[in-house]
Amino acid sequence: MSEMTTAQEAQAISLTLNGQPRQLQVQPWLTLLDLLRDQLDLVGSKKGCDHGQCGACTVLRNGVRVNACLTLAIMCDGDELTTIEGLADGDQLHPMQRAFITQDAFQCGYCTPGQICSAVGLAREGRAQTREQIQELMSGNLCRCGAYSNIIAAVEEALPQMQEELSHRGGQPS
Repeated sequence: MSEMTTAQEAQAISLTLNGQPRQLQVQPWLTLLDLLRDQLDLVGSKKGCDHGQCGACTVLRNGVRVNACLTLAIMCDGDELTTIEGLADGDQLHPMQRAFITQDAFQCGYCTPGQICSAVGLAREGRAQTREQIQELMSGNLCRCGAYSNIIAAVEEALPQMQEELSHRGGQPS
């Protein structure tokens, strides 16, 4: 009986990460979160539960919010990924980042990158029109400190500006 090998060859993938084209070699079992944090040193996305239940690892994949801990890196071949590190334009913060600061929407800050990425994805979806809808659609992102009222206020503040920018650019919410 031959001995089975558990190691597989790394696979080449191409993607755009925070606006920059990247060519990477990834193992088939490597999660997007582990790729970002351990290999690319983008540590904004946090490893909270590692089971897709807390949202601390939320990033944008082709503009849609995903849990990076549940997404295999190899599945992102050809995709455009945006992490918290890619939202600002140089020194100019993203409108959602500014709103989180003005609304004091964080305490310990651990969940904040995932909350912000999720809120940006939510704005692009174009489904949240009321405070209740924002609460429901952001419910996959947990905050252990309980800063929910400030988080919702930040999303409410930034949502109109982001939707206005999307409509000017011709970007239809998905």
